[in-house]
Amino acid sequence: MSLRAVTFALSALIAASTLSGCATSGGIGSGGLFSSRKPGVDYIAALQGGIVGRLPAEISKSDRQRALEAEYRALEQGEVGQSVAWKGRGASGTVVAAAPYQVGSQNCRQYTHTVTSEDGEVSARGAACRNADGTWTPLL
Repeated sequence: MSLRAVTFALSALIAASTLSGCATSGGIGSGGLFSSRKPGVDYIAALQGGIVGRLPAEISKSDRQRALEAEYRALEQGEVGQSVAWKGRGASGTVVAAAPYQVGSQNCRQYTHTVTSEDGEVSARGAACRNADGTWTPLL
């Protein structure tokens, strides 16, 4: 086996073991981190208002719902450092999730939510941990 082939094989092995450490604890129907599952009402409700609920921005109920859906998508599917954008009628925003980390048996992520409305731009940071059923619970 050539040195190039050995190097390639080792690189592939390292990448596979690194990615396997990022898997989430799954539950029934769990797609895991970076899954393609669309957020349902119960998944959004589990966020308990998310970061957007703690921001001083005055936004409508429908815009707040879009913001919570973006928080869920960023936590569940978001690539590290990539923004998940949302746009409502009177506000818009972005959610950026950091790399997943373990707390006990749960996978958690820190994230930042920035909301832009007619009142200006506000940002907040928070963290949430993924439950076995696929919902995310914020760390307060």
